[in-house]
Amino acid sequence: MAGPDIKRKDILEASKGMLQKQLYVVFTKPTNGLGPVMENIEPHLKFQVELEEKGIMFGAGPFWADDEETWEGEGMVIIRAGSLAEARQIAETDPMHKSGARSFEVRPWLLNEGTVTIKVRYSDGSREVT
Repeated sequence: MAGPDIKRKDILEASKGMLQKQLYVVFTKPTNGLGPVMENIEPHLKFQVELEEKGIMFGAGPFWADDEETWEGEGMVIIRAGSLAEARQIAETDPMHKSGARSFEVRPWLLNEGTVTIKVRYSDGSREVT
């Protein structure tokens, strides 16, 4: 079923007044089982923390299988970048991807709706994000 040709400007106009934060989502999945993934997990996580420290990382984490207990090696990374090309370059430098343990796809994503609540308890340093 063909519909109208919806462009970026149409979505931006429809969501005027919302956040309209341009981000990029990296979907990543194993290329040859979990062995190579686990061999590269330490440098991958170090890389992720570096992205976080530089302010590039918005969020990241694994996808559980439908049983909510098992991990099949897939994950998602949301990054701040100036363009899709820049986001792809960042994803290419991830040791997990450079090693060939995982492949990835990058999609542009416009964050419009949602909420985050952060609670920090000064007395014991505990924190809660909901």
